[in-house]
Amino acid sequence: MFSKKLNYLLCGVGLCLATVTASAQTTPDSIQYNHLDVFGPITWPVTGAGTRSANGTPGEHYWQNRADYLIKASLNEDAKDTTITGEVTISYTNNSPDNLDYLWLQLDQNLFKPDSRGAATVPIGGDRFDVKGFSRGGYHIESVSVTYKGQTYKTDPVITDARMQLRLNTPMSGKGDKIQVKVNYSFSIPFYGADRMGRKKFKDGYVYEIAEWYPRMCVYDDVEGWNTLPYMGLGEFYCEYGDFDYYITAPANMTVVGSGDLQNGAQVLSATQQSRLAEARKSDKTVMIINPDEVGQAATHPFKGTLTWHFKMENTRDIAWGASTSFIWDAAKVNFPSGRKGIAMSAYPVESSGNESWGRSTEYLKRSMEIYSEKYYEYPWNSAVNVSGVALGMEYPGAIFCLSNLKNGNLFGDVTHEIGHNWFPMIVGSNERKYMWMDEGFNTFINEYSTEKFNNGEYFNAKGRAANGIAGLMRRAKDPLMVAPEAINDYGQYYNKTALGLDMLRNVVLGPDRFDYAFHEYIKHWAFKHPLPYDFFRAMNDASGEDLNWFFQPWFFTTWKLDQAVQGVKYVKDDAANGALITFVNKEKMAMPVDAKITQANGTVETIHLPVNIWQRNGVWTFKYPSTSAIQSIELDPDHQLPDVDRKNNVWNGK
Repeated sequence: MFSKKLNYLLCGVGLCLATVTASAQTTPDSIQYNHLDVFGPITWPVTGAGTRSANGTPGEHYWQNRADYLIKASLNEDAKDTTITGEVTISYTNNSPDNLDYLWLQLDQNLFKPDSRGAATVPIGGDRFDVKGFSRGGYHIESVSVTYKGQTYKTDPVITDARMQLRLNTPMSGKGDKIQVKVNYSFSIPFYGADRMGRKKFKDGYVYEIAEWYPRMCVYDDVEGWNTLPYMGLGEFYCEYGDFDYYITAPANMTVVGSGDLQNGAQVLSATQQSRLAEARKSDKTVMIINPDEVGQAATHPFKGTLTWHFKMENTRDIAWGASTSFIWDAAKVNFPSGRKGIAMSAYPVESSGNESWGRSTEYLKRSMEIYSEKYYEYPWNSAVNVSGVALGMEYPGAIFCLSNLKNGNLFGDVTHEIGHNWFPMIVGSNERKYMWMDEGFNTFINEYSTEKFNNGEYFNAKGRAANGIAGLMRRAKDPLMVAPEAINDYGQYYNKTALGLDMLRNVVLGPDRFDYAFHEYIKHWAFKHPLPYDFFRAMNDASGEDLNWFFQPWFFTTWKLDQAVQGVKYVKDDAANGALITFVNKEKMAMPVDAKITQANGTVETIHLPVNIWQRNGVWTFKYPSTSAIQSIELDPDHQLPDVDRKNNVWNGK
């Protein structure tokens, strides 16, 4: 759409006009717009010591710490309660220049204690992330020990809500020093884990979706030191990268699937299942590993007592897993741009089966992984699995959870969204606790592309532009996007307003080529690192060659609205053949470029594009249009790409 428009630049480049007259008018008092608010100088905050560069890339002295995990956990199923007992050994590397007197860990399961901050702040009517604290909720920390410089000692942790502080006997040095922390713990699995995890009963047994299931390191970064915002439900996670080596012991009649690569298939799978899994790794069509009629059969799980499943995943920020006696299990090959092959899998109960529902889950997952890999950044791991259960939709590296009763386009939308999160924020590791728009919004933006590409647009609605809906949202918005999740009144903004902002930058402001190049540069430089919003702003400005601060500041930091209007048309010497003087007005506080579809009485129709710079002086702009006959109509933003809050004044009729 961008390439077909005629661009009228301030200097008159574009359609050649003889005697172009362009003038700025005095802004009427009724207009909210103030050009100084939009185009005044904006300088984003900087960090010291050269950790982040002015061009939006990691600086010469950028550093981030690392956490590697060895986890051994057991799922203990009981008629009254089902628990996880575990032992996690964290090897922590302090790459910062700072000495650390103490360490901070996240205890996410403490959200489900009845006296947690999250439980205290749930609205009286509940919500999607309703904590539903229960008497057995939260971690039971049995013991904590620290090993540093060859000496091991026990320590008494200081636990505050969903955080745990370990005060060290000897400060940990920086610049690559290492320490080891070992925690023995247990917790009861909540039925509804704030729509992030939990358990749900099906005909053939419970499905357990297990996440936030081990004490993990808080991030210590170059911006805020320790990031210790508590987990309260809506705000998600900020995690360090590292390697995970984990073991899950579960009843032998269960199938266990999880993040990363299964290491001991020969010990936990039947010969038939091993053969089918090998076939799936070579097949673009979905292959059944466990058929519906095999669920619950003795031959499906020819083992007694318990089994231990061993998984590994490298350079990731988290892991999750699922387990059930009720799993149907299928898989297919994933083809990556480099020629590397991976595998996509789905595990679901019989209630979710069928071609209208989860029978296509693996197809959705496989193609989404391929599409995002081709367009943005190659998926760095070997496998991904989708688990059907209680969670409406939740993402983890290499594992996603989707609601069990979703069908057709609703299931595709959930799958492509949740696996899309493996790009934002699992590859590009932003801080979800503070900047939810950087993961939900960026992911919603790339979901538009995967939906358009999947199966020749099977679920794509070309007319489903978000701009009109976002305009409605912006009329009532109370909070800007930069507000933290727990403080926002409408978290849907994080998804839709952010995605629309990127759409507008791509399709209206920069054009696809410049936007895509800058966006790819941002992803490339911040893969497996921790970008701030200001790094994104700088990266887009620098790589696109455009100062976009006039957009970033209002869109992310304010609740300003957009209202472009056609004020009127006058003809030069009262004769349309001499040209028309057209006046546009920017009535609200935001500014955007102007696209105007102009229809003349002689049948000539064209769409002109005026850059945002026309609003640099004030909110009224008059320019000369080379009409040859009377203008019948003018329509601003004819493709409805902008969230204009009053579309009635977008149209002018010559009558």
